[in-house]
Amino acid sequence: MLKFVFGPLGGYAAGFSLIVTILVTIAGMMTVVLVFTFFSTWIKERVLRRIFKKRNKFSSNNRRFVTIWKKYGLIGVAALTPIILTPIGGTLLAVSSGSPKEKIIFYMFVSASVWAVIFTSALYFFSGEVLKYFPGLVE
Repeated sequence: MLKFVFGPLGGYAAGFSLIVTILVTIAGMMTVVLVFTFFSTWIKERVLRRIFKKRNKFSSNNRRFVTIWKKYGLIGVAALTPIILTPIGGTLLAVSSGSPKEKIIFYMFVSASVWAVIFTSALYFFSGEVLKYFPGLVE
């Protein structure tokens, strides 16, 4: 749920089938997307304000998020979320921009599905080629 690439790696390491690994990876990202889409206001008001008393509104991270949002919009953010932004970062960026929740969920689901198939398929089909260069890892 926290880092998208851990889903395929964990599924492969656990010996799950390709389809199960893809589904679990999608479910992990979508769990974060749903929680942060529907409860982001509550989390911000109840949790984050207690942890972070003062907040600099013009931090370098905020500027980076604004640049990404202006350049790519919701579809671009959803596409970049699994590979660059992480599910939490991408969802928070989408929610903070004021995008409709239905669109956030839809685009994040499409992105999670596409990237899960790409990452998991690459791992399952090409892992033998990569692991042969690491003889200590293969038993």
